[in-house]
Amino acid sequence: MIRVSDNRRYLARADGKPFFYLGDTAWELFHRLTRDEIEHYVATRAAQGFTVIQAVCLAEFDGLRTPNAEGHLPLHDMDPTRPNDAYFQLVDHAVARAALLGLTVGMLPTWGDKWTDEAGGGPVVFSQQNAEVYGRFLSDRYAGKPIVWILGGDRAVRTVEHRAVLRAMAKGLRAGKSGKSPISFHPRGGSSSGDYWPNERWLDFHMLQSGHCVPLAPNDEMVAKDYARTPTKPCMDGEPAYEDHPRMKPDWTAAGGTFLETEIRPTIYRALFAGGHGHTYGCHDVWQFFDPTKREAVNGARTPWQEALELPVARQVQFAKRLMLSRPFFARRPLPGAIESHPDLAKRCLATGDGKTYLMAYTPIAQPLTVQTETLPPTLRASWFEPSHGRVHDGRTQCNSGSMHLEPPGEGDWVLVLDAVDANYPAPGHV
Repeated sequence: MIRVSDNRRYLARADGKPFFYLGDTAWELFHRLTRDEIEHYVATRAAQGFTVIQAVCLAEFDGLRTPNAEGHLPLHDMDPTRPNDAYFQLVDHAVARAALLGLTVGMLPTWGDKWTDEAGGGPVVFSQQNAEVYGRFLSDRYAGKPIVWILGGDRAVRTVEHRAVLRAMAKGLRAGKSGKSPISFHPRGGSSSGDYWPNERWLDFHMLQSGHCVPLAPNDEMVAKDYARTPTKPCMDGEPAYEDHPRMKPDWTAAGGTFLETEIRPTIYRALFAGGHGHTYGCHDVWQFFDPTKREAVNGARTPWQEALELPVARQVQFAKRLMLSRPFFARRPLPGAIESHPDLAKRCLATGDGKTYLMAYTPIAQPLTVQTETLPPTLRASWFEPSHGRVHDGRTQCNSGSMHLEPPGEGDWVLVLDAVDANYPAPGHV
């Protein structure tokens, strides 16, 4: 079981140990994959260090009228109070296989086009009454399973009826046997759950979607806004720009090219260093499970999903997780005063740590860093962590004069790690 940590900033396991939410967007997992394909997917992501798989029960792509890989629809007569057991047996299989590999499922009960006609194929089938019944069905069915609930599904909450439906679904999830599992909300691009639900008791942690448009959204600023909200809740970027996704203009027309690892990887560190408790990675080919032998590409997908599982950042995100877990996790906080920010997102540096025994500073490019270290001990060990490979460089002991000026040992993005020598921490990223 996963819960919110005692300081309300992070997620923790039942035994109190840190739970680092490293998610992957696998939205069409339950809808498009066979059992064998599901097993291949979750085994790959588990080996790559992911901890959460975000998937949707009532899927976006005609999920109520196009059957799953075993020929079953999720609802009888499109009625949320009459779920089809045969369909959910495949969901059961995915949840069970994920659990065997130590993965938690971030389960979306439905995509947003089933509760709002804002966009998508729908149809809208939820009311306040049936949403609660459906929420309780899911909560009871997945009792005892490693689940995080994620309401929303990429849509804006615009009306009183929308609020009533979503609150009812949350009420059903809470009333069922999985009622203690954390609940979040996946919003429309460019927004946060905190914009719609700043004070909801059922919402355990905030989730934002920084999105896929150019110029890239400053997701560190979005996370910082959620971090500062009251009441205090964990926060994260649950959908940043996807690897291999076409660059899009704000009007959702193509801007040319696809996002590269040098653009995607900094979104992870910006969000974490701004206060994110975890982070979600996404790949454009994987979320839709693009297979040119079976279906047309959505929005320019170009790489079969089995190949796309091995794209660079998918293998690199685990290094960020290891780095965060290699230092006191629950004591970590943003340290905006420790390093000067930069208006240009491509050059912006951020710092995090406990400010007493360790400090980390991230730079997206190779550039000199000047770090304010007055709150750290007189003797520090300075190391450079390489996000692209997880390697550690240097590790020299240095005197702390209250300000340190250091340069990365090579090109690319880097994390400077400053540790109190007497803390005896392991090498950065070693847990």
